[in-house]
Amino acid sequence: MDAFEKVLLSFDDVKVIDSGFVDQKFISLDLSERQSEFCNCIDAEAFETAVNDYLLKNQAHIAFGGYNEVRNLYSRSGLFKNDSSEERNIHIGIDLWTNAGTSVLAALDGKIHSFENNIGLGNYGPTIILEHQFENEIFYTLYGHLSLESLQNISIGQPFKKGEKLAVLGNSVVNGDYAPHLHFQIIKDLDGNQGDYPGVCSKSKLDYYLQNCPDPNPLLKINNATL
Repeated sequence: MDAFEKVLLSFDDVKVIDSGFVDQKFISLDLSERQSEFCNCIDAEAFETAVNDYLLKNQAHIAFGGYNEVRNLYSRSGLFKNDSSEERNIHIGIDLWTNAGTSVLAALDGKIHSFENNIGLGNYGPTIILEHQFENEIFYTLYGHLSLESLQNISIGQPFKKGEKLAVLGNSVVNGDYAPHLHFQIIKDLDGNQGDYPGVCSKSKLDYYLQNCPDPNPLLKINNATL
């Protein structure tokens, strides 16, 4: 365990989704290459139905997962192929799947670093990045697949407290054509990016991105249980 992971573990009761339930029940969702249950959902509507059925079946409110997960679903968009034809298909954030319109909460005290509507098939759609400082550590959290309204009436440098409503989840029309979900990612160094940062990487660059974008679960502490 490195020093930064110890920082993440030091925070308690961190939530980034307000499901409307006091006790939020999570269920893991595997979207890797080896998982066939969701691979046949070629459009957002079918995928949303499959996710909702999965939540109902498991009596859960939010499905989660995806960190360091190899996925086939990015092949439908040219966004994930670079000049060398190496595919970006390894997810380096955590996804939380629930209904459009669900409130998104600031994970920690921070301020808005930047925001952008990253349009296009497979992209984030509306996105907000918060900047955080803990002792001498500065880092960032990214919130992707939001509603268009989430980018209204906010400004660079605007402060948010831990647990304060930051945004709401968008639907497939605005969120890159995905079933509604939050892409949440921790980033140490934004590498000069504004309102955007890669949430999917190629195998050749995986080591760098795993170091720069550590697993969010030490912060969120989610498991398949009622929290």
